[in-house]
Amino acid sequence: MTVKVLFVCLGNICRSPLAEAAFRAEAERIGLDAAADSAGTGDWHRGQPPDRRAIAAARRNGVDISGLRARQVTRGDFDRFDQIVALDEENLADLERLRPEGSQARLSLLLDHVAGREGQAVADPYYGGDSHFDVTWNDVTEGARGLARALAGADA
Repeated sequence: MTVKVLFVCLGNICRSPLAEAAFRAEAERIGLDAAADSAGTGDWHRGQPPDRRAIAAARRNGVDISGLRARQVTRGDFDRFDQIVALDEENLADLERLRPEGSQARLSLLLDHVAGREGQAVADPYYGGDSHFDVTWNDVTEGARGLARALAGADA
């Protein structure tokens, strides 16, 4: 059974597309039957590609995210996805407010899936340079690895 995971940040042009890409790569690496997507709680970047610095950071790590396009989270996402993973507390709180009653989607922070980093946010690299995007890539990769392994163990 395919597990469906949605990664959510504010604008869906930096952290969440990087998290989506890192999770897809890890799921493929470990043979996890998973589908991933990303979205933002805000709508101002809808239809735009990821930030050029995010594209470059992913590319430096062998992943192409240039074809992704930003979208906003919808109430329907809570029915379509098994896991909805926020990149920071503010977006998690927004998701909890948006969540329809009776939704079965599990909400978490990405770094909750990394021992010793529970409750931490993935820093927003938007106002930084390339090195900030590399730090974000490392964080989302670590979180994606922990999440994928937990989901694989849950299916085993």
